[in-house]
Amino acid sequence: MAAKTRKKSAGTPDIRLVVVETALELAAEKPWEEVTLREISARSGVSLEDIRTHFEDRGDIIAALGRIMDRKVLAGVSVDSEDGSSMRERLFDLLMDRFEALNAYREGVKSVLRSFRLDPKQAVICMPHICRSMSWMLEAAGADTAGLSGAAKVAGLSGIYLKVLSVWAEDESPDLPKTMAALDKALGRAEAAVNTLKGRRGGAGSDD
Repeated sequence: MAAKTRKKSAGTPDIRLVVVETALELAAEKPWEEVTLREISARSGVSLEDIRTHFEDRGDIIAALGRIMDRKVLAGVSVDSEDGSSMRERLFDLLMDRFEALNAYREGVKSVLRSFRLDPKQAVICMPHICRSMSWMLEAAGADTAGLSGAAKVAGLSGIYLKVLSVWAEDESPDLPKTMAALDKALGRAEAAVNTLKGRRGGAGSDD
């Protein structure tokens, strides 16, 4: 059967999105490690020259997916409104929005995750991009990400995201109940750990 080719119309606004979606479409059909830039070019109708203009390599295409997810989540955030929710609740809502957005590319993302397990180096290379995305999620939730304490928050949320991402990959229900439960549990543990640390610091201060 001939490969499908996505032809760009005059109204196609974003070559990067076309390339990312085509790459994940191919990844849904076969292992991500077997998807080549040449195949992505052929199916998307975007020349290799143009792909090279926008992306460093295949890993950069996956990093671009993260930025697309960032924009989708942040588009629904209003920094001017105070709804009275807790930091944990806001992070829960933001990350669930992210997982729900990823559902549009589920099979392709699962293929990428399987590839990462076979080649952990890829996951290591992607970590800075994941941390950058989680920094944006924290900012959107109203958390301070500056300094060492901010770096610790970013690292902690990145760990939570990666752990729950593995649950999401196996959660086939449209409502993502297993993902919701895992995220709520992980954020609850993180909140309890932070409160415990604050309590210890407060106790140490009271001895002075």
